[in-house]
Amino acid sequence: MGLEGDPDLQFLLKGGDLLKVKSKSWRKTRLFRLNEDCKTVWQQTSKTFKSDSSFSLEDIDSVRYGRQTEGLQKYTDSSVEDRCFSIIFKGRRKNLDLIASSKEEAKRWVSGLEKVMTGMHSLNRQQNSEHWFYNCMRKADKNADNKMSLKELKHFLRQINIEVDDSYAEMLFKKCDTSNSGTLEGSEIKHFYDLLTYREEIDVIYGKYASTNGQMSSGDLLYFLQNEQRESVSLEYAKKLIEKYEVDETAKQNKYMSKDGFLIYLNHEEGSIFNPAHKPIYQDMHQPLNHYFISSSHNTYLMEDQLKGPSSTEAYIKALMKSCRCVELDCWDGANGEPVIYHGHTLTSKVLFKDVIKAIKEYAFKTSQYPVILSLENHCSTEQQKIMAHHLTSILGSALLTQPLGHQMPNTFPGPEELKGRFLIKGKRLNKLDAAFNNNATEDVDSVSEEDEAAELKEAEQKPKEKSSKKIKLAKELSDLVIYCKSVHFSNFEHSRDNQAFYEMASFKESKAMNLAENSATAFIHHNMDKLSRIYPAGSRTDSSNYNPVPLWNAGCQIVALNFQTPGKEMDLNQARFLPNGKCGYILKPEFQRDPASQFDPANLRVGPWLKRKTLHVMIISAQQLPKINENKQKSIVDPQVKVEIYGVPDDIASKQTHHIDNNGFNPQWNTKFQFTIHVPELALVRFVVEDYDAASHNDLIGLYTLPFTSMQNGYRHVPLLTKRGNLIPSAGLFVHIMALDA
Repeated sequence: MGLEGDPDLQFLLKGGDLLKVKSKSWRKTRLFRLNEDCKTVWQQTSKTFKSDSSFSLEDIDSVRYGRQTEGLQKYTDSSVEDRCFSIIFKGRRKNLDLIASSKEEAKRWVSGLEKVMTGMHSLNRQQNSEHWFYNCMRKADKNADNKMSLKELKHFLRQINIEVDDSYAEMLFKKCDTSNSGTLEGSEIKHFYDLLTYREEIDVIYGKYASTNGQMSSGDLLYFLQNEQRESVSLEYAKKLIEKYEVDETAKQNKYMSKDGFLIYLNHEEGSIFNPAHKPIYQDMHQPLNHYFISSSHNTYLMEDQLKGPSSTEAYIKALMKSCRCVELDCWDGANGEPVIYHGHTLTSKVLFKDVIKAIKEYAFKTSQYPVILSLENHCSTEQQKIMAHHLTSILGSALLTQPLGHQMPNTFPGPEELKGRFLIKGKRLNKLDAAFNNNATEDVDSVSEEDEAAELKEAEQKPKEKSSKKIKLAKELSDLVIYCKSVHFSNFEHSRDNQAFYEMASFKESKAMNLAENSATAFIHHNMDKLSRIYPAGSRTDSSNYNPVPLWNAGCQIVALNFQTPGKEMDLNQARFLPNGKCGYILKPEFQRDPASQFDPANLRVGPWLKRKTLHVMIISAQQLPKINENKQKSIVDPQVKVEIYGVPDDIASKQTHHIDNNGFNPQWNTKFQFTIHVPELALVRFVVEDYDAASHNDLIGLYTLPFTSMQNGYRHVPLLTKRGNLIPSAGLFVHIMALDA
């Protein structure tokens, strides 16, 4: 990683005692240090040194200096602020809260860990793959003599997820043991690595295009890029790739690309399936806010399910760091006059409203500068609503939008660009927005009708005969903070068009929204050209499961709120929808969902600008270094198969799969071809799923990757693979050939 001899690295390798904090009373000194592999941290787990455990740097989401977690804020005093730091893990693993003996030491741990993690993340797939390979080798070298016996070699092959018969293992071993010493060492191990990682399919492609004395000249590379990868690039670009990726100095000087350089190019972002031009913000960000899909979370405060799971500021941080741009706050009266957030009438724990607002302020704009909508579900008394308004204005300060932009009453939304770095409050408002410009326009009202999730919650509690007034008293101080997102009741599309202003928006339960998206799609799309719509999961989903967001995006709905804490296909699709455009949480809707003249209906595809029929040819060639599913069973090797799924308008939904390959997760080859027809490419998502085939039970997930059809590159491409929680599996990948042609 280029950190050899680095003082911060030396500090981590030496390690030291840290005070581990779990509660007011549980504080214990434990030894921590970075292991020699520079990829895992060893921690002593009991004072007697009898038990210890390691965690991988791969599992760390971030390192925070200071008292930046709920645990440290609750269980430590502000006097130790500058000695504290926390390790935040991916997924549901609890934070590790630590206190160092001095400010300098705490800073050293934080900067050291960040440096090593940055070094790891900057490794390309090729380097990751070698790292992983040598790591497995170290584990297989039982007696740690840096030599490999035949027995250790067989153990190693199982480690890397490949089942070979004894005769093949012996043949490999003999081939590499050139010194006939009965063990492999030094250059023999390197030879063994080269033999094992040899990629026949790359040889074939390279051989086809390397037509200059068996080498690939810059002209040959250009022909490959234009003909096979379908990229409209120049000879200059081809020369730049050689300059960037060629490892052989002589080849580089002669403007040639060797086979090694070619493989390295294919393993980098230029050779990835995701179009690098879509990585930064590339869309027009000046369109009205309702012309974008907006990454949105439901019950953002929950870490798990909505009956007894913990509520936490950490859940808001996780969602915001994934560029979620609309978070939900369920507000209830709390003790000592302080409002709290939790899932009302359940056993979920409570968290202070002001603590959530502080966390939101701190983390809202770290991954995206575009506006964050705070969706308030308000169950508070007017007294505590005033406290809420006070916290919002005092904590968020000038970032909180308290007036429409400009000097006169607007008739449409500003764009994300105009609202950069701002917070918008979505909630009830006592009067029309015009009142913000006209001080005399205060109506003498103090209550509004309650609907959406709040009303639903009440209805569920009531005895059938009781009639609810469905009125809620609203504090003017809180009401005045609602500018562009005023919650109103939805009757029907005509009523909304004739009676509601652009800033008045409805929230729809998933069943109601799905019904409208299915039976009145065109009307729903036109409704969403003027207004915002928020969709939320049914209350019956007590396990915090999710609904399929695709039909609602097809109908132009912007705020399709999902339970971010629940991994699964729905969150994969959400991650894919917001993958391009700088992962900023805003994606411009296709023109046909914004143009008032459009008659687009996802279920009834008449001729129109949305119909850009493509034939998609996908060839699943091979996979590399798939992780073992069952780490505990030494002998368990995966039997991989690959599914390709298309999501989009009803006519485009499809799924096809390869056969499975027995006992090879290291370098399985399928060479299976699929063909799909895509009618509306701008709404289509493509999902690759690698599973461990099991004839007797449900297939286990190995890894997956989903991306928008329009962000996919043609030609020979590597597909990265993610875990079910959306984290990258560093060394694994698929190798495919993609060709999308006009049908």
